[in-house]
Parts: sequence; structure tokens; C-alpha cells
Amino acid sequence: MVDLVVRGDCVVTPQDTGAYDVAIEGERIVAVSPAGSGAVPEGARLIDARGKVVMPGGIDPHVHCKWPLPNPDGTWGNTDPPDVVSRAALFGGTTTMIDFTRTSQGSSVQDAIEKREQDWKGHCACDYAQHLMVEGELPLELPGQLAEALQAGYPTVKIFTTDITPSRKGRMVHFGDISEVFRVLAANRGLGVIHAEDNDIVMHMYAKLIREQRTGFENMAEVHNSLSEDLSFRRVIRLAESIPGTALYMMHVSAATGVAAIREARARGLPIYGESLHQYMLYTSDDYRRPNGQIYHTYPSLKSPEDQAALWSGTLDGSINCVATDEICCTLQRKLQGKRIDDTTGGNAGVEPRVALMYTEMVGKRAYSLRRFVDLVSTNAARVMGLYPRKGALAPGSDADICVLDPALRRTIRAADLHETDYSPWEGHQMNAWPSMTILRGKVVVENGAYSGDLADGRWLERRVDDAIIAGPSL
Repeated sequence: MVDLVVRGDCVVTPQDTGAYDVAIEGERIVAVSPAGSGAVPEGARLIDARGKVVMPGGIDPHVHCKWPLPNPDGTWGNTDPPDVVSRAALFGGTTTMIDFTRTSQGSSVQDAIEKREQDWKGHCACDYAQHLMVEGELPLELPGQLAEALQAGYPTVKIFTTDITPSRKGRMVHFGDISEVFRVLAANRGLGVIHAEDNDIVMHMYAKLIREQRTGFENMAEVHNSLSEDLSFRRVIRLAESIPGTALYMMHVSAATGVAAIREARARGLPIYGESLHQYMLYTSDDYRRPNGQIYHTYPSLKSPEDQAALWSGTLDGSINCVATDEICCTLQRKLQGKRIDDTTGGNAGVEPRVALMYTEMVGKRAYSLRRFVDLVSTNAARVMGLYPRKGALAPGSDADICVLDPALRRTIRAADLHETDYSPWEGHQMNAWPSMTILRGKVVVENGAYSGDLADGRWLERRVDDAIIAGPSL
């Protein structure tokens, strides 16, 4: 029996954008029909969303909740947990997040998964999944354990090609080990999720700038530079090309060189997909010199206006498929505690404003179609990460995850109005719209600024990457 009908005149479906009624029964969409074409069933609630944008709930494929981070006193603690971040996500119209399980944190991959699930089950108000993360010297038994996890619904594996900073030794995976992971991915329909920087270049630049006493974080773009992205992207892609069936998702693309490497690989028919971050698309290395410039940083680094322009071009030609946040939710004090190129805190709080911000920048300022905007903040992530069509679509059979964006809510972003932490890198930005309602699997969890969700609402999502994603660049 239909419980809920969302009626809109600007409903973004997989086929088109138009006037539709979205009928929901329980947790699923059961029909999408022309608006007003049928009677609303007795007892069902009708939500009038005319004059608003009705879209699939946002999907952020790159967040870090309850993540290790130094404290100002030198001890270590964690960033905010999913309890906090997931609630903020729902206020911002995002209904699914994908975080990371560090396989090194358990006696086996399965043990690490079970431990990480304790951080999430009953602690997340939206739906979620986990990338597996491998680091450093890989144990001999790891490939077999990864294969089992891939088959069990964890089909994405994150790999670092750099230690990122001199103080983080142990993250980089050597290329011989990367090749072994790629073989497991190819054999099990998995996807490599890559943080690609050239470690030799990065560590050389750290040493060079330290020798020159230019250690201020404002010099970060010289260390995590475009040459490093160029060399590493091309090396990783060439390795994948040598192992048929290896598909890659290049995380947080920040430079024109990275966009070019992805574009050229896709032109050769390789299954390579790109992600950028809203920080890289809207801030440049000049912003490091602003007051509290650390708030704009996440690794690798902000780059030049030319790099920024290339990222935007990539969202139009298919080189950049998803816009994520690299979410790290911590206080302003912790975000600002590092002032050097080798101790600046990465990530920032952005999961709540992401959907509205990208709507403003894409549809409002750059005349992107609603379809392309929805692809970049929701549908493409579902397709690449093995969630489609359960997620990322307003279609019969899909989960009833819906964001209603209201163009009448032209608000200014203020940290005090958000639901994460005490600062926002987007403070003062003017929005062309804001979510007036978020629905998670048929349950209205945010309506007109009022929250009615629960930490028990969020569910872990088993995933399978579609054959088309692995066969070639299908987006």
C-alpha cells in the first residue's frame, strides 16, 4: 500500500526531468507517473514539491568519520563519529556516505571489518558503506582475505602511492604489492580506489622547502604538486592497463595533469573514473594565504586557477564523475593546529552544504543541466560504487531516498546554522537553494529544518560493481 506520494514539477528521473508523482510504499519507490495522473491512495501523505527540485538523495563517496587525528596537546584522538556527520548529511540532502575500513586495524580483513562496523551500526542516521583500505607492507595472506571481502559486498579497495607527509610513514603501498591487489580486484570484479601522488617528488619537495626554511602551510602546493599527480596517475593507470579487468577510481583529483591522465586513459577504453572535491573546484592555493587558510586544505593540495578550470572541464567531458568532500569533522582549533607543510590537518567539514553548494555552482552559475548536477553529486557515485539502481535514482524498485531542493531558500552558509562543527570553509557563500526535505528509504527525516531521524535508521549497504563499469568507461 502506498504510504507517501511526492508530487513535483521538476523531478529528476533517469529518463528526464519533468512533472511527476513519486509513489512510495514502505522503503521503496513503486511508481513514477505523470503528476496528478492518478488519485492519491487513501491514507497516503501527499507532499507538494511543486516549484522545487526533487532529486535522488546525495551520495558522498569519500568521508572519514571517527578518524585518528592529533589533539592540540600532542595526544591523539578521533574526529567526530558518524553519529554527528550522518545527521549533518541528512540536513544537507545526502542520504548515503562511504567511509573506510583500515585492514591493518584487525588481525585479518574480516576482523577489521567487524571492528569498524562497531563504529557505525546504531551510530549512523543515513545509509553507509565502507571502502577497504590497505597500507604499507602487505601481509602475504592479505590477497586471499581481500578476495573474500570483495565477494562479501566490499568491492572497493583504497591504495596510497605516497606516505603523504614525512611523519606518516607506513601508508604507501609499493607497486609490486599494488599489482597483486589489482590482480585480486580484476578476478573479483572489484575497483581500485586510489590516492595517487609520486612519493619521491613529494618527499623531495618536503626536504627542499624545509632546507629553504619555507615551511609555512601556504607553500603546500609546491610539495603536493601537479607533476606528482601527473607521474603517479600515469604510472598507476599503466599498471592497471597491464592487468586486464582492473578498474580504477582516482580519488580527489586536484590538478589538470590528473584530469588529462584520466581523459587519455578513458579514450583508450580503460575503465578509469575520476573524483574531485568541492574544495579543489572552488578554492585555489592563493586561499592558503587568507586568515585561517588551513580550513581550505585537504591532501593533496589546492592548486592553481588553471588546474581548477581543468577540473570543471572534466565534469563536462566525463573525466570527473563525482564530487565528494573528503569529510573530516573536527573543531576549528584542531583544524588550525598545524601551521607547517608537514603538519597541516587534511579534510574539512563539508558534507552538509555539498549538495546545495554544487547546485548553486553548477546549475545556478554555470548552467549545468539538472541531470548532470544530479549525476555528479549522486547517481554516478551509485553507478561506480556498486549501489545503482538501489541508490542514486528515482525509479520503481529504487530505495526511496529523496532530496527536495527549494530555490526559495536562498540562504547564506553560516557555521552556526549547520549541524557539524564550529567552522565551515564555506562561510558566507550565498546559496541558490537549500534542502527543505530529506527522505531516507521512505521516512521523512528532515522537513523544513526539523529533524525526525534516528541513529538506528542507517544501514550498511552490500555492494556489487556492475560489469559495465569494469568493462570500460561507461559514464
